[in-house]
Amino acid sequence: MSTIRPFTAIRYTTRPRNRDISTRLSPPYDVLDQADKDRFLAADPKNFVAIDLPHTPPKSAGPPEVYENSRRTMSWWLAEGTLTRDELPMIYVYHQKFRYGDKAYTRKMFFARLRLEPFGTGTVFPHEHTFGGPKEDRLCLTKACSANLSPIFGLYEDARNEVSRLLESKLPAEPIATGKLDGVENYMWGVSAREAIDEAIRLMAPRPIYIADGHHRYGTGMLHRDWLIGERGELPPEHPANFVLCVFCAMEDPGLLILPTHRVLSGVVVKAAMLQSDPQLEVRQLNVSGAEAVITALRNSGPQAVAFHSPAENGYFMVRPKNPDLLDKLEPDHSPAWRRLGLAFLHAYLLNKVITPQLCGGSELAVQYIKSADEAVAAADQSQGTVFLPQPNTMEELRSVCGAGDLMPHKSTYFYPKLASGLVINPLDE
Repeated sequence: MSTIRPFTAIRYTTRPRNRDISTRLSPPYDVLDQADKDRFLAADPKNFVAIDLPHTPPKSAGPPEVYENSRRTMSWWLAEGTLTRDELPMIYVYHQKFRYGDKAYTRKMFFARLRLEPFGTGTVFPHEHTFGGPKEDRLCLTKACSANLSPIFGLYEDARNEVSRLLESKLPAEPIATGKLDGVENYMWGVSAREAIDEAIRLMAPRPIYIADGHHRYGTGMLHRDWLIGERGELPPEHPANFVLCVFCAMEDPGLLILPTHRVLSGVVVKAAMLQSDPQLEVRQLNVSGAEAVITALRNSGPQAVAFHSPAENGYFMVRPKNPDLLDKLEPDHSPAWRRLGLAFLHAYLLNKVITPQLCGGSELAVQYIKSADEAVAAADQSQGTVFLPQPNTMEELRSVCGAGDLMPHKSTYFYPKLASGLVINPLDE
């Protein structure tokens, strides 16, 4: 059973005539470096990075004083009114309005607490393989501030739109916070009606939650809870540390946009002729130019097709297995849905069985992951390497793979845009 709870958020103080906190929002901490932090603080010294990014890069723990400084800053902002803590527990409805290409989107979500449990033991699941990453920085920050500063991003199934429709029907006339970040408009409302909250809790209970982003933050929540138990003994079931801050979005939401992450092999030149010599592969040139146009053209070649380009070739090529069942014997431990993925074909066969043995002498292949197709092509050209451009995965593919108890390949899904940081803080004190 998935257990969600409302909470009394700590957030930037807003007033009826001034709800805009644009200068205080920031992207997620894990995409920022020191130069980014300096830029945001130069624009507004009270930008969220002042507490959310105490140490750069946040891949390892910094000195204790940087986390203590985040704690002091947060406490001072609360004392002098920059931050406030809501009096009533609420579920916070969150909209992001944005454009991609020539289309406008509104992604509808909500903030709430999610009960922590080990992955796979209940109803909370990772959706893709992730590289092991250090959690020490986030754990130090969570301990110091006794709060979740950044949410995880969770997906749930709701074909009838029951949860969102319920919460949307209870929205106040005006949002409690708005802000624009990187061209994306952010809006947040607080829903405090107890009957609506109780109904949302009931509706969410039977629905599995798939972590779309924030696997390491979820793991940090588990580590913090266990540390607190070690310090204090068993916690009451409703103690805030038994939960983690989560943004929830229905898989069926029309504003949920999935983009691909591209693969660059620096210094490795893949030629079409080499792949054409493999009897398992179909290879042909694509008569389009421009990386985004190439990805669009792939849709006519089936879900397993990927495109590639290298300086040794003139243009872009499509490659796919001649037999869609190619991975059935190679990857019997994976689900049939996983074995039909384009990225599964790319990694399990093309990279591991063809390119690595022939071009790398069996040595481990270094893969660079880049979200922008144009930047990925430029990186391949500059390094005299090869870029692979996959199609975006569909929500149906994600649902089929996860529903079979499997995980998507690493870096399968880029949920665009990133969530804004700084809208709410989830306090973990009692």
